[in-house]
Amino acid sequence: MKVLILAGGFGTRLSEETSVVPKPLVEIGGKPILWHIMKCYSRFGFNEFVILLGYKGYSIKEFFANYFLHQSDVTIDLATGKMDVHRNESEPWKVTLLDTGEMTMTGGRIKKAKAIINNEPFMLTYGDGLSDVNIAELVSFHSQHKKLITMTSVQPEGRFGALEIMGENVVTSFREKPKGDGAWINGGFFVCQPEVVNYIKDDNTVFEKEPLETLAVEKQLVTYKHNGFWKCMDTLRDKTQLNEMWNSGHAKWKV
Repeated sequence: MKVLILAGGFGTRLSEETSVVPKPLVEIGGKPILWHIMKCYSRFGFNEFVILLGYKGYSIKEFFANYFLHQSDVTIDLATGKMDVHRNESEPWKVTLLDTGEMTMTGGRIKKAKAIINNEPFMLTYGDGLSDVNIAELVSFHSQHKKLITMTSVQPEGRFGALEIMGENVVTSFREKPKGDGAWINGGFFVCQPEVVNYIKDDNTVFEKEPLETLAVEKQLVTYKHNGFWKCMDTLRDKTQLNEMWNSGHAKWKV
């Protein structure tokens, strides 16, 4: 099953980094967040990726074009151009880099991969979200429910403390940054039947709007509730927190 990764957005809320590189190449622990996401799938044996490029997509192409060289020890004979590889630590990945246009919306990017999907089930996620979701269980859940699409739902950590107040302004309980406040949100990590692409009209279609809304109305959307770690790198604060987790040895997504 191929894994499609949306990697074409402008990342405007992380402009401190994305003015130089696209958001999927922003580094966590010295490696692009895109690499971390791919490792999460590779752990479960999914090694065929389709990266849906847009903003600064050439930078992602260059990263993978040079990846093998960066991960290996080599001897290069400049007279003959021959290169001998002594040590190769590259992952067994097959990566398709698909330029979907800088201004294309998320749905349009997915639709441009229709020929590559080749009428087969596929997985889909965003190029800025990390999780320890069990991909094998997610795929099994999708197969059991026999719907067109499965969305992983998560309860993100709150940003502020929560108070319960009764009577004359008396605080009866306090919880520092409670998870989700009971609400579940779209965490990405989708499993899709090929028919999902037919719900996307054109380049201007936002996948999270009409396609997912229609699938929900038709009762073709189910959710896999993930209670473990999940975090989206949306701002510089998020990037700093993810790096702190990695550097302290508490990166829960780490394989």
